[in-house]
Amino acid sequence: MWSDLQLGKYEITVLSAYAVALVLIVALIVATWARGRRVRRQLEEAEARLGRNRGEA
Repeated sequence: MWSDLQLGKYEITVLSAYAVALVLIVALIVATWARGRRVRRQLEEAEARLGRNRGEA
């Protein structure tokens, strides 16, 4: 596959752009996953407080 690429003088630029895009996509996935965990934990804490305030436990 890679041997079929004919990028010429743009090879470094194109491959660098692909690498940067891949790193950014991975960073967005990790950030979204981490934020989801944080929000889920905060929601569980808020639900627990609400349950205790209503006499449920």
